[in-house]
Amino acid sequence: MRGGAPRQRLKRKGVIELAEVVLQEGESLESALRRFKRKVQQEDIIKEIKRHSYYLKPGEKARLKAALARKRNRKKRSRDIE
Repeated sequence: MRGGAPRQRLKRKGVIELAEVVLQEGESLESALRRFKRKVQQEDIIKEIKRHSYYLKPGEKARLKAALARKRNRKKRSRDIE
């Protein structure tokens, strides 16, 4: 795929299409690796893998969300005071 917006990964029944880079004629391996790393970063594949690497129970997820909100509000209040 040349130019334009990055292709969206297809999700069907838990299957995710991973980033793919085809080595072009006369292209060095280092250049192709650089393109692959950029593509992985653009598609947030690493972030997605980390997010699915462990399971949070719904209650734990809610507690974590509330704790992050408290932290954000505390930080915001401390900035307002200064």
